[in-house]
Amino acid sequence: MNEVTSWEPRRRARRRALQALYQREIAHQDVDSIIVQFLETQDFSGVDGDYFKALVHGVEQQGEALQVELQALLDRPFEQLDTMERILLLMGAWQFRHDPEVPFQVVLDECVDLANRFGSGQTHAYVNAVLDRAARDWRLPGAPVESGDG
Repeated sequence: MNEVTSWEPRRRARRRALQALYQREIAHQDVDSIIVQFLETQDFSGVDGDYFKALVHGVEQQGEALQVELQALLDRPFEQLDTMERILLLMGAWQFRHDPEVPFQVVLDECVDLANRFGSGQTHAYVNAVLDRAARDWRLPGAPVESGDG
């Protein structure tokens, strides 16, 4: 793969993960069922399927702990955020905490891009502000970095 497109499979995985997590939030479906449905009904060529599954499972399994950590960075209770804000913040937080190989700026840029595409008017600004604070607290030199087992 050339340098320009080497990131595209993960970008596509993030977009699919956002959609899957949105479906979970709205329809209250089991994530394993959603993953199977996505893999069977959507074109996953050019998508990092393993990363898609890791993100969806990671947010599902670590969501409550991540909410607690994010709450300190928010201006209102987590439950009062709109659905897209909640999902994007959880995805970004999971990547910060459990995928330290991905540079924080990539996580931030990708989440803001998804917020621009799928969120309401100010979703991108809010996601950017919160994840920027999270990056400074959690990922920048001197900040603790926790790596999960997946």
